[in-house]
Order: sequence, then structure tokens, then C-alpha cells
Amino acid sequence: MAIYANVIIDISHEKLDKTFQYKIPQQLQQEISLGMQVEVPFGTGDRKSTAFVVGLTDTPEYEVTKLKEIRRVVETGIPIESQLIALAGWIRDNYGGTMNHALKTVLPVKQKSKEKKQRFVRLAISRKKAKEQLALFEKKHNTARARLLSQLMEQNSLPYEVVTRKLNVTTSVIRAMEGLGILTVEEKRTYRNPLGDMKKGGKRLVLNEEQKQAVEHIWSDFSEGKRQTYLLRGVTGSGKTAVYIELIEQVVESGRQAIVLIPEIALTYQTVMRFYQRFGERVSILNSKMSQGERYDQFERAKNGELDVMIGPRSALFTPFSNLGIIIMDEEHENSYKSETLPRYHARETAIERARMAGASVVLGSATPSIDSYYHAKTGDYVLLSLEKRVEEKPLPQCYTVDLREELKQGNRSILSEKLQELMAQRLRKHQQTMLFLNRRGLAGFVSCRSCGHVMKCPHCDVALSQHNNGKMVCHYCGYTVSTPKTCPECGSKYIGGFKAGTQKIEEIVKKRFPNARVLRMDLDTTRSKDGYEKILSSFANHEADILIGTQMIVKGHDFPNVTLVGILAADLSLHTSDFHGPERTFQLITQAAGRAGRGRLPGEVVIQTYSPQHYAIELSASQDYEKFYATELSYRELMNYPPCGHMLMMLVASKDEMTAFLCAELLAKKIRQAKESGKLKGLQMIGPTEAAVAKVKDIYRKVLYFKHSDYAVLVHIKDVLETFIASHREFGNVIIQFDFDPMNGF
Repeated sequence: MAIYANVIIDISHEKLDKTFQYKIPQQLQQEISLGMQVEVPFGTGDRKSTAFVVGLTDTPEYEVTKLKEIRRVVETGIPIESQLIALAGWIRDNYGGTMNHALKTVLPVKQKSKEKKQRFVRLAISRKKAKEQLALFEKKHNTARARLLSQLMEQNSLPYEVVTRKLNVTTSVIRAMEGLGILTVEEKRTYRNPLGDMKKGGKRLVLNEEQKQAVEHIWSDFSEGKRQTYLLRGVTGSGKTAVYIELIEQVVESGRQAIVLIPEIALTYQTVMRFYQRFGERVSILNSKMSQGERYDQFERAKNGELDVMIGPRSALFTPFSNLGIIIMDEEHENSYKSETLPRYHARETAIERARMAGASVVLGSATPSIDSYYHAKTGDYVLLSLEKRVEEKPLPQCYTVDLREELKQGNRSILSEKLQELMAQRLRKHQQTMLFLNRRGLAGFVSCRSCGHVMKCPHCDVALSQHNNGKMVCHYCGYTVSTPKTCPECGSKYIGGFKAGTQKIEEIVKKRFPNARVLRMDLDTTRSKDGYEKILSSFANHEADILIGTQMIVKGHDFPNVTLVGILAADLSLHTSDFHGPERTFQLITQAAGRAGRGRLPGEVVIQTYSPQHYAIELSASQDYEKFYATELSYRELMNYPPCGHMLMMLVASKDEMTAFLCAELLAKKIRQAKESGKLKGLQMIGPTEAAVAKVKDIYRKVLYFKHSDYAVLVHIKDVLETFIASHREFGNVIIQFDFDPMNGF
């Protein structure tokens, strides 16, 4: 039982590093938990202060006789900070990192940013006195003073900028009148509103039968006090957003708030407009292009009860709503929901925990749910709801799979297959639009044969080997290494190597082939500016271009009624990555990309270009058969004990000295080996230490260890044991140690 508490007195962001330790009196030891608000004596005069408990321990950090005692637990309601601190504790326990890392993740509320204030000039005397004063000014020909006073008699209060710019009254005149006691200058806090230019309005959507059933199921559970996690699987174009909006409306009417998580890449003006038209100024957004001040203001507005709905990427999950009713996570399969910096939390599990603490429901939505979520739905942890039909029962697009090996045999070395070129020419004649999607995800340098499609794989881990600059190919799970071949070991062809084309190269090829076509390109280079996305998407929506070329950012949640053709170039790129998620990501990307075609009145067609047409991920995405894909993929995961059938912990050990990194990794591996040999960790598989996917970054050498076990709690226990071991050994002083549970990408 903990007898000491580490607390923070103030939750301003820069003070999170400074904790103070207090003794927990005997009578409070059962009562005090993480996140709780307590009253403590603070400073030289032991003044009464409120603090938040951010750590509990048995180890005193100072001389025990000098430690003061906590006075009492503050009973007057739990502020939202307490809940978020408790959530930070959960993140720290489940994902590693320090409590401070976790606190800075969940409490962006108080990050200091200059407050935006607006000044007002207000009349400070009665109307009778103002009339007398006005007559005096007019008599003395004080025209500026008279002009300002007559305006204040009409409106009582005016913005400072209006007075100085529109009325042309100088600051010296304002100060002089303030000195006479005629007016006062007041400052009022104003908030930056990222949706300031939008207009509320728009007609209410009529739900179809499937959508109604989904809403009624979730809402009836909510009304009965049942708080569950729901997985809403709806084919592309089935109207999941309409379901979310209807649910939020009901939750907000019941006096509670909603958080809508959307991957950054899909957070489009189009999506936000739909929410704004329904909820007006009670909705706000977060995104990475916003200034620190804008983000700070949105959290303040939420905390002050000025908002009902917050939309944004995973950081929106920590919006300080005090009466949260629902968390919706759209495109829940997206791996951007997994943090790539400390702490490496997953927004899905963290949303479920936040909802549990707040008494809220969670809705996960996707056309292609992650294997993990569908597994939880199938095993009964989540409630599965389905939307099988597109809105207005529009047909799914017709898919053609083109074997690029055959194209090569027939002498076509272009990145555009004959079939795709033929359909693009047809669309241009009919004034319809085309999207060309370059699957760049997972471009980690896998090596394949363009003649037979053979991919160089690790014989031990069933993942593609990654090509390194030293002429070697490496497996990033077990360290297996082999020289890069000059010819294909399967068919002897010399057409073996990596894939080099980017969006710019494709744009050149398209313009050369279709010189009269209007072409737009959307990638990191063309969307660097604050509203780069919106400009490109709105000009494409307004049919100012015939062809849009881009990476995965063009296939997320966009709705272009005139797009009747989607070309998927290099479908294999995400298939043969150096981690086991390759087939899943490929299926998801192709299905999502295909879903952009035929969303309007006209039917759509999709061309999938691949060197592996027979691979189950390609075949089943062409037929949009999610159930069969899930069953096939799960059988492979079971065989290899990969998540969700088992769990994986990846541990990074990094140092400026390569030998130090290796020896420390070996020391930690030895600690776990000893525990295994003593029979304490039955069923644990350990791989490594081996080199990380990127073995050296900025002169820091990186080694990794992998642990696999069917029970997540066992891996959390290993993390706790190793953290304690590291803290008690000086050898780890200058070594970076990081943990990643069920990793989505390598270190």
C-alpha cells in the first residue's frame, strides 16, 4: 500500500515537471488514488492549497521527517483534470514511458499560449450627464470627442478597433475622455474559432432502414444506462457519418457531449461542414495545421461549457468535457490512431478506457475494420452492427484486376496499364473524373520480380525482407540477413528490384499520355500550406480538373459524385512490407480507394494494377469480401501468434555507442531468459536483440527486442520488471529505452 503521494500544485503545462511529495496519513491510505484532488499545506507559511495526485509510491524521495502530510481529500465534485490524470496513469501503466510523458499527452489544456483579448470602450456616465458633456464638446469644437460620445450614447459599448479605425478617434482622445471619467476601456477574453467563417444550415438527412436500426440499437442501450463499445461496419458509401450525426444529436439533447475522432488525413472541410450544419457554433475542430493558440482556445471553450462536439485526430480524445456521453472513432482501422511518440498509446483502447471512466459509449466505424476490432466484435467484447447497402442502394463499383507481369510480356513498360489508359480516355470524352491512387504506404524497399511477381521474404517470419543500401536484405523481426539477388531466384529474370515511381513521375506520364487533360496532384509537397488540402479538393469537386493523382490522402472519406473511375497503381506496395500488417493494410487501402468510384448517379469502375493478382488480399478487395478476408488473415495470425491471436511487445534500446546499446539489450534479454528458465513466464516467445528497422539515426544506434505472449497482462508485467531493473542499474544512465505494445510500425 502506497504511503507517499507525488502531487502537482498547478496544472499549467510548464509546471508538470515539478512534483512535490507528501505523506499519506493512515486514515487516507485506503481512500487516495491517482488523479484525486487533495488539500495540502504548501510553501513556508503552509498555506492551504489544492493539488492533484499524479503518483503513488512506497519510496520517499526526501528525508521522511521533512515530508508534510496531505490534509484531506477534496470532496466537492471531481473536476475534469482528475479524470484526465487518472487516464494518464492508465496510459503510463499500459504503454510505458514516464508519468510526465503521459500527463503532457492528456493535459494539453493548460499549454501556455498568449490569450487573445479584445478591448471595448464603454460609456461610464448617465445619459443625462452625457447629453450635458456632448453639448460642451460641441460648443468647444472638440469634434472627435463629440463624435465618440454621440456614438456611445447610441450603443453604450464599442470595440476599440471600431473607435480608432471607423470613427477615426485617436488613442490620446480616448485616454483624455477616460481621464475625465466619461468612458472606461475594458478588456474581454475572446476565443479563436477555427470554424468562424462557416454558416449553419442545411437540410436534415433522412435515414434508411439500416441506419435507423443502428441508431436505435445504440440509443436504446444508452437510454437504459448500458455503456458498450460498438463496431459499425458499413460498406463504402453506406452513410456512417449520418449515423454518427444522429447519435450525437440525441446525446447532446440529453445534456452530454461528444468527441468524434477522425484520422488527420480524412479531416476534410467536407466532413466538418456536415457536423457544423447540424450543430453550429457548439462544434469545434482540432488539427495539426492549427496554431498553439487556436488549439488552446478550443480546449478552454470545451472546459467552459461552450462546446458540445469536438472533432479531430487522436489528441481530440483528451478534450476536457466534464459530461462526456459518446466517443465516435471513424475509420477506426487507420494506423495513425497509434502514437509514434512516447507514450505509444492506441487511441482505440484509450478511448474505451476514457469512456469507462466517464460513463460514455464508444462507436468504432469502418468499411474495413481492423482485424483486432473485428476479432473483439466476433468474440463478444464489442457489439457488431452492419450497414450492408450503399445509400439509395447504389451499386458497388465494378473492379478489374490487371496483372502487370502480362503487361510487361506484351511490351507495355508504362506504369499505366492498357486497360486503365483505355478507361481514362473514355472518361475524358464523357467529361467524367478519374482518381489515380499511388499506394506508397509501406515503401520500405521490398524486392520483387516484375516478370513473375516473386517477393523476397523472411523464411522465419513470413514478412518481406527490407532492402538496405549495403546490398543486403534484412528481416526487421528476427534479424535474418541475405544478399540482394541480381536475378530472380524463382524465374531467373533480370527484372528484379524495388519500386521507384512517385506522384510527380506519374503526373508527368499522365500529362504526356493525355496532353489535353487537366491534372491535379495531391501529396505532401502540394499540401504544405495551411489550406492546401482544401484548395485542391474544392477545385477537383468544382470540376476544375479531370484527373486527381495522389497517395492515401485522396482516398479518405471524400465524396466526389462525378468520379466514375479509380486507378490503383502498385497495389502490392503495402502488401509486402516488413511487418505482418501488410495484407490487412492492402485490403483496407484498395477497398477504401475503390469506394471513391460511383458515389453519384453514375456507376463506377476500378482498375487494380498488381504483380500479385492471385494474393488473397488483392482478390478479396476486388470482390469487397471482408468476411472471407478476415477469416483468411486470422488463420495466418493464429499460425504465427500475431495480434489479435497473441500480443507483442517491442522494446527499443538506443545509445550513441553501438556496443553499449547491444550490451544493454543483451542484459535485458538475459533478465527475461532467467525468468523464463525459472518457469515464471510460461508461453513467452522472445526474439532478439537485433537491429531496429532503421539501425542508426542521428548517430544513435538502435537495437530491438520482441516479446510475444497470448496474455497482454504478461507483457505489461515484463515492462514493469524491466523498468524496475533499469532504474536500479547505472549502466542504463545514458541509454534510451522505449516500449511499444502491439506495434503498428517498427522503431
